[in-house]
Amino acid sequence: MKDSTIYTILLAAFFASIHPGHGQFLKKLKERAERAAEETIHRKVEEKTAEETEKVMDTILEAPGKKVRKRKKRNNNSSSEDVENEEYYEEEAYPEDGNFGQTTNKGDIEVYSKFDFVPGDKQLFFDDFGNDFIGDFPSKWNTNAGGEVVTLGESPQKWLELKSGFHLYYVPDVPPLPQDHTIEFDVAAVGLDGQTSSTAQLRVTLSDDPKFGQGHNFVFVEIPFCQYAPIGITVENRINDKREIRSTVQADIRDEVLNNPHISIAVNNNRFRLWVNEVKYIDVPRLVPSGAILKTLKFSANGFKDGKEKVLITNLKVAEGGVDLRRKLISEGKISTNAILFDSGSANLQPQSMGVIRQISQVLQQESGMNLKIVGHTDADGSDENNLALSQKRAEAVKNTLVSVYGIDANRLRAEGKGETEPVADNTTTDGKAQNRRVEFIKI
Repeated sequence: MKDSTIYTILLAAFFASIHPGHGQFLKKLKERAERAAEETIHRKVEEKTAEETEKVMDTILEAPGKKVRKRKKRNNNSSSEDVENEEYYEEEAYPEDGNFGQTTNKGDIEVYSKFDFVPGDKQLFFDDFGNDFIGDFPSKWNTNAGGEVVTLGESPQKWLELKSGFHLYYVPDVPPLPQDHTIEFDVAAVGLDGQTSSTAQLRVTLSDDPKFGQGHNFVFVEIPFCQYAPIGITVENRINDKREIRSTVQADIRDEVLNNPHISIAVNNNRFRLWVNEVKYIDVPRLVPSGAILKTLKFSANGFKDGKEKVLITNLKVAEGGVDLRRKLISEGKISTNAILFDSGSANLQPQSMGVIRQISQVLQQESGMNLKIVGHTDADGSDENNLALSQKRAEAVKNTLVSVYGIDANRLRAEGKGETEPVADNTTTDGKAQNRRVEFIKI
């Protein structure tokens, strides 16, 4: 017998047995019982609908004739229920151009050789939580929720763990955002599995509200963490409280969010672009309101199961600029950038650095008579001797990449290290150290 029929019979029998003198009380009691019955039925219908939806999804994903992919091995942060080399099926790949839909090994410099994100050249904010204690809320952030600095596994890297919930915001102490700026950060997720909700997402918001509201004007992008289906990346805006654009771009980043992806965002006037690792997924030319009125950067997490699933961020870097460095190098004969990154204490290039190096290569290919000196600089951590040697090796690593990846003649390039001898910022602060770790390209 169906649940609705059972509830109807029970209610009818109950009210038939009650004395009519209890009028008003019984009427209210009857209404409450009916509402409770309806809510129970609706809940069961929703549960049944969700169950049937999952069955349909499974049928689609397992349909014959579809392309088979091997899922990447999950990292150590994933649930123990995950299965290495798990098979899944999906529909044909989404339409792609040269920048879309590529798969990547994050550590592979070659994969990033066409990466076209160029970070801003004037750093406004940097935080890797290096000066914060584990368990504390970071000193350079504000929030209307909880949150604490943590580590993952045996790595010393510190992360800010975000609490999940609507209208919970994390606001870094970034100066008012200029019209042209870039945002970069690393993200990690813990506890994801096949049951992770389709609503599990990290939202990055640019707003005219300086604290914990959405504001009258804002832009946000939602990065999905669902594992049972490719949810896509959503962007939305409000201009004077009126939504003009809401769009979900088809994207399957399920493997990427399991492996600590690097997120890059570029805002140039009205244009908004987003990359996950080396792949550009969002490029909307008129998403951002005019006039640089979106001054505040905010993060929020939604849809994660409390106590089981966690989302964390680190290495947040905000910089002014992000425009074409090629014209500046040609017109001024010199550029300095802290967007070329290396592994800590080494000359191993981080692949996200390839956007800048790619632009340098394009200048050299166009200006056949131009030769460049590449100068490496470090912060003041460590000895003078070690920093001088390290800066030389880093300059040579950039030179070797221009030669080996982009085919530039080595005779046109000269590498030089200056160590910590020419700082441009305070070496006693995290932000200042990040500014001092830089590479210069000088026309010779």
